[in-house]
Amino acid sequence: MGASIGPRLSGMQKQVLALYRGFLRAARSKPVEERRQIESIVSAEFHKNSKQVDRKNFIYIEYLLHRGKKQLDQLKSPDTVGLSSLSVDSSRTRNSSS
Repeated sequence: MGASIGPRLSGMQKQVLALYRGFLRAARSKPVEERRQIESIVSAEFHKNSKQVDRKNFIYIEYLLHRGKKQLDQLKSPDTVGLSSLSVDSSRTRNSSS
């Protein structure tokens, strides 16, 4: 792989991107219709969290990473054909130290 252009990513940012790529890879193993639904849900969840979650709220980001990894493990199961969106109280997404 060549040298990348752009800002260096933190360890946590790399974990988030790896999780996102993991979901997209897992979606490839599902039937086409479910794959599209999974990709749509994953994209919407990551986009929503990128806008709503304070980047300095590391504890909450770690919680989301942990929850995402558990969901990814479930999605990788051959018995799982879809993914549903999980709502989280958005009042907890801003920096809780305020």
